Amino acid sequence: METRELRYFVTVAEELHFSRAAERLGIAQPPLSRAIQQLERRLGVTLLDRNRRGVTLTGAGQVLLDEARTILDATAAAARRTRRAASAPNHLTLATKAGANHELLRKLLDAHAAEPGAVEVDVLLCRMGEQARMLRDGRADVALMQRPFDDLASLDTEDLLTEHQVAIVPAGHPLAARTSLSMAEISDVPELPVARWPRQDGTYEPGPGPEIHDQSQLAQLIALGRTMAVLCASSRSWLWNAHTAVPLTDAPHVTTVLAWPPHSRSRAVAGLVRTATQLRQEPTT
Repeated sequence: METRELRYFVTVAEELHFSRAAERLGIAQPPLSRAIQQLERRLGVTLLDRNRRGVTLTGAGQVLLDEARTILDATAAAARRTRRAASAPNHLTLATKAGANHELLRKLLDAHAAEPGAVEVDVLLCRMGEQARMLRDGRADVALMQRPFDDLASLDTEDLLTEHQVAIVPAGHPLAARTSLSMAEISDVPELPVARWPRQDGTYEPGPGPEIHDQSQLAQLIALGRTMAVLCASSRSWLWNAHTAVPLTDAPHVTTVLAWPPHSRSRAVAGLVRTATQLRQEPTT
């Protein structure tokens, strides 16, 4: 199979309409139809059902769609990493969401910089949930991510730190005087709904709390008394005077990991991972 054929197929599968797919690809419809038919003959399966009502994917077509997207992403990532290797041969790019455990990141960068022959690490700040895409499309070589919240499927990982979670509440709220809270106690506070984080697909769970896009937005809303948040214990390091962190007794633990593509053969990545294993910490409260 050629990447051109896979790109054609993915476009048709996404549009489920040959004319729209051809327009999107910038080619005429007849050669697009012939390319898809040739792909089906080569594979010996029917990928698309065509009838008067339109075009639908077969079961085999859905499998190829998933696989083709992975292949095309990997091809684009390989090209991007190759260009970056040529333009900055002694650099690694590490993606991390803004507001993540910066103390852990600082320790990792300092320890790595002290290693003989260490390459320079460029830190790429991103929004929540973007690290996995950056690893897969080649914009980043490694990333700091969190289990169970981030998409770690098909990535290699090294656990760095496991933490309890805390409730971040406005300093003047009655909950701020508590020594601990349970998830049930914070789940139904009408005047202080829990902030909602994006899921791995970018959507939000339904609920009264505000949809959060970045740390600065969250910090401001908590300070204004509009919401509370459930975060890792290490988030205490960026709290304002208008915030109070209260330990949660029954929230699941969160593990910060260093993640990288499984096919990476980069010695620079291996060196950073080796440094990370030496910084692994015991669970914190």
